[in-house]
This record gives sequence, structure tokens and C-alpha cells, in this order.
Amino acid sequence: MLGAFVYICANAVLGFMVFLLVSDRPGTTGEIILGVATAAGVLTVFVGGGLLIRTRNAVAKGLGLGLMIGWALVTICTVGLCTGVNPDLYAALTWPASNGVP
Repeated sequence: MLGAFVYICANAVLGFMVFLLVSDRPGTTGEIILGVATAAGVLTVFVGGGLLIRTRNAVAKGLGLGLMIGWALVTICTVGLCTGVNPDLYAALTWPASNGVP
């Protein structure tokens, strides 16, 4: 449970920072930043969580599993918006000019 809470808090802070960074950069630069942030988040959660699960410490195992569960819950509950899994949602939010709207 602690791992899921840690993931949700870290994702909220880092996700907000990524949105601020992307909002200043129109075009494909913003898409690249979102892609890199998504890949970094997934790698951090699953590689870090996997390494924590492989330890002999029960608390570390729970934290690693919780990180992965937290990522899955956030992805399901936000339809991939907060984890970057669903890029179609970002097109409507971040780059309205790409939809033909000035």
C-alpha cells in the first residue's frame, strides 16, 4: 500500500512538472517530452519495483510491488492520462492547433 501511495504522490508532482515543460513548447517537441517522460516513468516503476522485489527485505518487496500496483491503478482510473499511456488524450489537451482549431 505504501508503494502505491508513493507512486501516486511522485507521479502527481513529476507529471505536473512535465505538463508545465510541455506547455511552453509547441509542435513535436512537446510530444517528444511526453514520450520521454512516459518511458522514464514506466522504466522507473517497473525496473525499480522489480529490483526491490528481488531483495530479501519484506518491506522493500512490498514497496516494489506497491509501485507497480500504483502505476496500474493510476493508468486504469485516469484512462492513461496521468501515466502517458493514452497519447490521444494529450492531443486534445495540449495542442489544440493540431486539431484544426486556431
